[in-house]
Amino acid sequence: MTDARILFEGGGVLVVDKPPGVPVIPGRDGGHSLRDALESQRGQKIFVVHRLDRDTSGVLVFALDAAAHRALSVAFESGKVRKRYLALVEGRVEAPRMVDAPLVAARKGRMRVARPGDVDAKASRTRVRPVETFERATLVEAEPLTGRTHQIRVHLLSLGHPLLVDHQYGRGTPLTEKDLGGEGEAEVLARTPLHAARVEWPALPGVAARAVEAPLPADMQRARELLRRASAATAP
Repeated sequence: MTDARILFEGGGVLVVDKPPGVPVIPGRDGGHSLRDALESQRGQKIFVVHRLDRDTSGVLVFALDAAAHRALSVAFESGKVRKRYLALVEGRVEAPRMVDAPLVAARKGRMRVARPGDVDAKASRTRVRPVETFERATLVEAEPLTGRTHQIRVHLLSLGHPLLVDHQYGRGTPLTEKDLGGEGEAEVLARTPLHAARVEWPALPGVAARAVEAPLPADMQRARELLRRASAATAP
């Protein structure tokens, strides 16, 4: 739980590389969380600035004092923070796309693209571009321009390119080496392959401007290597 690598610390800000499978704060049933583990490890209060889903890995920003927490929280809520994610999706994404599709809450904690007449729909925009295209999958960069729940996952699904594994919106079973073009039966991806690769904020009251990046985690990197190898083997 405490193996989250510190990416940056200074000026009342703490940025870590969140491991997948760890909640940022305790859920309704309690249990361990990354915030609690950091507070225990460091012996100080940790302020949550924003959140990532349990299965999402990557750049996560905390504050170490109330002033930094206030400045960063306002910046996130007002859209002044630029976030870029990497995701492994089904199918070939051949060109950049701008997804402008309002979202609305659905059943069982899910979200969906709004239909005409949905009064609770909230404007949602995501910029998507291919980073590396394989035979039947693509590594994409997704930049959310709004901050809706499950926005990237639902917008990619609306394009016909769901995440390779997604227990709520697509395939629920893990992918093995063989599934990704290899030969073994070992599991490679058992979670949503979504990674917060970069977070950038401007100069704020008491907080200096900074951009922080987190490398692709081991499971997504392994999947990428297998997909790349399989695509090369089938190339003419």
